Amino acid sequence: MASFSYIGRSADGQKLTGSYEAANAESVASRLAERGIIPLEIQVQEEQPNFVDSVNEALGLERVEKQELIMFARQMYTISRSGIPLIKAIRGLASTTKQRGLEKVLLAIVEQLESGSSLANAMRHHPKVFDNMFVSMVDAGENSGQLEQTFKQIAEYIQQDIDNKKRVSAALRYPSFVIIALSIAITVVNVKVIPAFASMYAKFNAELPWTTKFLIGMSDVFVNYWPHMLLAIAALAFAIHQHLKTEVGQRQWGSLKLRVPIIGSIIQQASMARYARGLALMLRSGVPINQSLGLVAAAMDNLYLNEQIMQIRRSVERGDSLLQAHGGVGIFTPLVLQMIAVGEESGRVEELLDEVALFYEEEVDYDLKRLSAKIEPIMIVVMAAFVMVLALGIFLPMWDMLSIQTR
Repeated sequence: MASFSYIGRSADGQKLTGSYEAANAESVASRLAERGIIPLEIQVQEEQPNFVDSVNEALGLERVEKQELIMFARQMYTISRSGIPLIKAIRGLASTTKQRGLEKVLLAIVEQLESGSSLANAMRHHPKVFDNMFVSMVDAGENSGQLEQTFKQIAEYIQQDIDNKKRVSAALRYPSFVIIALSIAITVVNVKVIPAFASMYAKFNAELPWTTKFLIGMSDVFVNYWPHMLLAIAALAFAIHQHLKTEVGQRQWGSLKLRVPIIGSIIQQASMARYARGLALMLRSGVPINQSLGLVAAAMDNLYLNEQIMQIRRSVERGDSLLQAHGGVGIFTPLVLQMIAVGEESGRVEELLDEVALFYEEEVDYDLKRLSAKIEPIMIVVMAAFVMVLALGIFLPMWDMLSIQTR
């Protein structure tokens, strides 16, 4: 329960203050009325976190992860089917969970349910755990009497979303490692290797080709101006980070990710699969189409795509068909638009959206399997160019000196 402080007046007009532990302000007002006190002001007292809670929050130990939400949704599906009362079920889940953050949230939901709140409204007070899509689906499930099926669909959607993100992250891991390794190699060569050869060439007064001069010049920059380079890199990283916090920066980054060669198409297809899967889930749960589009747009982690989906919503609200609305944004293939048109004509929009999601997911899987075959030749060419420049710059003068000495 929460702690409430109050200011009131007794029957003889005396001003009174105090505090109560209660589920909500209405309960405090009822208690005061029983004592003959007229409440003037009732406020929630903010709890001061103890040292342990502060440390756990700083370390992120109380953050509720997606996997825990999946487990919660699956448990709620099983419990709802078994006929256990909702309050008793959630209290039981709170007592069995090992995640401190989720336990606190579930206990707070129990208190709100006991005060007469609906489950969706109780979850709405915890946006860091339950996003708008989650809450709206629970609300639709409560109103339609299909809460257990709603929890099952939520668990499947979150799991599918996690799997898609893991596949894309795994595909990006290899090129990321290669780029990091290449950057480290370039730094070591410029700081340790090239200066040694440069001092040797200076002793022999050797005539240096342009490649060697270029490498020595670049090495001098690394050796003599590394503090300035670090400062410039840090300033650039900070500027980019601050720019990405702005709406313009987020929109530009969202659009740029989709245009990156090779990788961009995979990211776009994974995002479209998430959109189609989420929209089908919302519509199947009974959420109105315009609200569903808004919630799915908010769930996208790409501001550019968010705005495209909001444009679809505005078109639908103007009276356009789903086919016209989706065709107007230019991010869907003709085949997908045809599937949406068939779903709209046959009244099976949710089923066809699931097919669209499956189509995109299969495309992502296919492209991910071919990703290594596409990236490896590029990486080989980059590494070969690096080695060739290094070899020409370092060894050409040595060969020239050897040829002079043998004459």
